Amino acid sequence: MSQVSSWVARWAPVVPAGEVLDLACGTGRHARHFAALGHAVLAVDRDAEALALAAGQGIVTQQFDLESDKMGSGPQDQTPVPIRAANQGLGSGPADLTPGLSPPRNQSGSGPADLTPFTPGRYAGIVVTNYLHRPLMAQLAASLRPDGVLIYETFAIGNEAFGKPSNPAFLLAPGELLDIARACGLRVLAFEDGYTATPKPAMVQRLCACGPVFPVRNALLDSFEHDF
Repeated sequence: MSQVSSWVARWAPVVPAGEVLDLACGTGRHARHFAALGHAVLAVDRDAEALALAAGQGIVTQQFDLESDKMGSGPQDQTPVPIRAANQGLGSGPADLTPGLSPPRNQSGSGPADLTPFTPGRYAGIVVTNYLHRPLMAQLAASLRPDGVLIYETFAIGNEAFGKPSNPAFLLAPGELLDIARACGLRVLAFEDGYTATPKPAMVQRLCACGPVFPVRNALLDSFEHDF
C-alpha cells in the first residue's frame, strides 16, 4: 500500500468532524487515513479492483466514472460556482442530511453506482491526489460544507521532464489550482507550486482551501513551523 501524501497528512487535522470524500481514491490510502482520524469516508473510483482494496472500517466505497456523461460535459458544467451561492437554499433534497451522514447505501458497504457523489454542502472534507478533471472543480467546491476543507495535490506543467503524466490536459498550468479555488469562492490556507523529490521527482501543485465560515483559528499553522 502507498504511503499517505505528506501534504494530506499535514492538513488532514484541520478538517472538521463529518464525512470526507476521497475522490479518485485508488487503493484508499487517504480514505484509511481519514477513517483512522474518526471520519466517515466515501471513497470513489472507477476501478473496481482498487476499490476492493480501499474498503475498510468507516469507509464506504462507490464505483463511479467521474468523466462519464452523467457528470455533464457542456460549457455550463465547467463554470465555477462560488461556494456561498452553491450552499444557499439547502432546505430541500439530499442536502438536508445531517452533516457527516451519507445517503442510504446497500448493506455491502458500497454506494450506488448510478448516483453522483456530489451533493451541495455535504462534505466536511474532500481530498484529491494525482487526479485532474477540470469540469469537476466547481462541483467539488459546491459539495463542501461552508466550513469544509479541500485538500488537493496533483501534477503540474513541467512534469513531462520526469515521466507521466506528460499530457498537458492532465497537468496544471502555473497557479491554476490557486485560481480555480478562488474562482469557486474558497479561502486558500496554503498553496505550493514547484518541484518535489519525494516520493519521486515531479512537478506538482498543492492546495488546502476552506469554505467561507471555516474558523480561521482552526488552521493550526503553528503546528507546521518545523517544516520550514
